[in-house]
Amino acid sequence: MTVRFAAVAAGMMMAVSSVAQAQDAAGAKLDVELNALAPSQKGCLMTFVAENNLQAPINKMSFELAFFNDKNAVDRITVLDFRDLPQGKKRVRQFDMPNVKCESVTRVLINDTPVCDGPAAGECMKGLVTRSQISVPFEG
Repeated sequence: MTVRFAAVAAGMMMAVSSVAQAQDAAGAKLDVELNALAPSQKGCLMTFVAENNLQAPINKMSFELAFFNDKNAVDRITVLDFRDLPQGKKRVRQFDMPNVKCESVTRVLINDTPVCDGPAAGECMKGLVTRSQISVPFEG
């Protein structure tokens, strides 16, 4: 009877562990926030805050972004290099966009992740969560 109880208890422990791991993986995300737009001498300085809450670090990350204008038309598509995003760390990245007027940007969309290199490869778009701290919507 004791052996049988130990086997049942071990099975229950493995099931609970599997559920906890699945919940951890389901909660794994890559948070990217549009934090600020500010006029610059070149055009528009864009500030992003990224936090890698995936299960592994990202060695190199880039996003293809589409910028929409006041006519809801795509004004420009560009790729921004976010460099490395260590697991569990926040990183602030700024990009000076030449010939872009901040006031003309009405929406920003992450169209793709052309580079997602490292142990978290393949998880970047799946775990992507976007938000905006300003009035300009930021979507993923």
